[in-house]
Amino acid sequence: MARAKNRLPEPDSDSGIEDVPILILEWLGEQGISALIRFDAQRPRNSWTFAAAGGELTHPIRNDAPSADKCLSNGLALIRQQGINVPF
Repeated sequence: MARAKNRLPEPDSDSGIEDVPILILEWLGEQGISALIRFDAQRPRNSWTFAAAGGELTHPIRNDAPSADKCLSNGLALIRQQGINVPF
């Protein structure tokens, strides 16, 4: 059977790897904080960006790093420095 065009594949729900960043972003959204994690293939170094603003943050944050886990970890540390206890 032919696959429908523009249809995304089903995620592997057993791996769990997709869950943690999504849970963090959802939790931040529930606190009124807009956040994103992004990969930019045009940058050879520090290709990952995490940015967050709004809610209880006193000022927006942005962090660039060479890996997704380092980028997200550094971004969460910056959020915690502003007194927000991220439960992850």
